[in-house]
Amino acid sequence: METLIETIGLRKTYGDRVAVDGIDLAIPEGEVFGLLGPNGAGKTTTVLMLLGLTEPDAGVVRVCGLDPTRSPLAVKRQVGYMPDTVGFYEDLTGRQNLRFTAWLNELDDDLAETQIDQLLEQVGLTEAGDLRVGAYSRGMRQRLGVADALIKDPRVVILDEPTVGIDPEGVIEMQGLISRLAKEEGRAVLLTSHMLHQVQQVCDRMAIFVGGRVVAEGSAEQLAAGVDEGVTVYEIVTPAEEATIRAVVDERFGPATPIGPGRWRVGVPASEVGTLFRALVDADVPVRQMRDLGMELDVIYSRYFGDTVEVTS
Repeated sequence: METLIETIGLRKTYGDRVAVDGIDLAIPEGEVFGLLGPNGAGKTTTVLMLLGLTEPDAGVVRVCGLDPTRSPLAVKRQVGYMPDTVGFYEDLTGRQNLRFTAWLNELDDDLAETQIDQLLEQVGLTEAGDLRVGAYSRGMRQRLGVADALIKDPRVVILDEPTVGIDPEGVIEMQGLISRLAKEEGRAVLLTSHMLHQVQQVCDRMAIFVGGRVVAEGSAEQLAAGVDEGVTVYEIVTPAEEATIRAVVDERFGPATPIGPGRWRVGVPASEVGTLFRALVDADVPVRQMRDLGMELDVIYSRYFGDTVEVTS
């Protein structure tokens, strides 16, 4: 497979602050790759350098074999980008907004109309295409943003926080769309996110950013293999009150995370599972189910960041 995104020793500073420090990435066609990390970790700066919107201080950047600094227009023709806040003309319809983007990209009118029809169908907005964007929900805007990024049929698609603010059903639809862009259409898809559980479900590989550096890279399974202690995630189903759960679990085993009514997620070393179960029983906590979820990405993530970042799932 052809490598469509490559960085070698990529570095960028702003005054005394190092935003990106020696980043090496190689992302081939047909892959969904995630950049993970809290605000200020270097994700956005990396994306800006890939787009040719800021120049690196050192290192090499290649997008579709091109240097974004030397050939920014050529790179932009190959890359579709959806920012975290997608801006559209509110009084125009979805179709009219896409026409405007097509015009900006100098697409032939007839070709653009065909492309727009196909894209609206692809993102599930055929019936909404002739409605004003001002009436769109957040999820509809995000899907229109993907269509907007695809209007020029790019080889590389960069999506910044594509699932933020979308309802659970919309998240599933967006994940399916992202996967199809890579697997069925052969594009390289790069997404930035802090929605760790969602990233685990859609990304083939991911890189964890800390302080401008990539501290770990690989699939979720590969990242889990590099984490000490063999921490495994367990789902506990119980009608017990939150205060009771926290009194038993938090201080000894780490914070329990609510994941639904009467459902909690706890990460513990395999050797401590029996101890956890006995502690719940001794405290008269009615355990209806205790299920091994394996090593989930949020646990892996927290091992690299400790208590310095809020983990969202």
